[in-house]
Amino acid sequence: MPDHPRALVPTGHVEPVPRRVRAVLGGVVVLDTLRARYVWEWPPYPQYVVPVDDVAPGVLADEGETAETPVGTAARHGLRAGGRERPGAALVHTGDRVPELAGHVRLDWAALDAWFEEDEEVFVHPRNPYSRVDAIRSSRRVRVERDGVVLAESASPVLVFETGLPTRSYLPRTDVRWEHLAPSTTVTQCPYKGRTSGYWSLLGVDDVAWSYDFPTRELTPIAGLVAFYDEEVDVVVDGVRQERPRTHMR
Repeated sequence: MPDHPRALVPTGHVEPVPRRVRAVLGGVVVLDTLRARYVWEWPPYPQYVVPVDDVAPGVLADEGETAETPVGTAARHGLRAGGRERPGAALVHTGDRVPELAGHVRLDWAALDAWFEEDEEVFVHPRNPYSRVDAIRSSRRVRVERDGVVLAESASPVLVFETGLPTRSYLPRTDVRWEHLAPSTTVTQCPYKGRTSGYWSLLGVDDVAWSYDFPTRELTPIAGLVAFYDEEVDVVVDGVRQERPRTHMR
């Protein structure tokens, strides 16, 4: 059993989305709906499906092919808007396995230029309504090592507790030993935290640490702090060495 709460929503689960959802491609709003649904294709987080009628006219292009998905059979469509084309980026569900999905389309998140919940941009995938992400200041002493080399040590971490993931320690930059790290050009996005402002690699381990200078307002306590992939380093908390977690992240 892991030492953190697991994601418990089963594949195929469907729930209504009480938020206005919009997506943009080539400067065109290709969908605008108050009738989106969450569908879990795997337990960690959901995707949106929306009624076909809520997709702008002329955006969907039937490709005459079907695809098998974790929640049933779907007709494959391309997307066309604003002079851009995204072949195979939309799946119109038949409802053969999950009847509630009939007449709904799932658009590939990465194929769109931007997604919005109400008037706020959302990154990577929809926020899971059953997940919590809390950033809490702590006085635990956290030491981060790799092969016996201390990479960071702090008595003022901010601990991020996120459903389905191990606790992450975000540490002040002044407590990081930068001589062991090299900057990376990698940029990633998170639906709960926002867009990263920096990544750093270690000899033999790419992108082992990261930071958010301008996180979402809910995660403002981590602004400017540095976190490490516990999957790749050894973490000692108040003198107790933690077991390296295994996650879908690394």
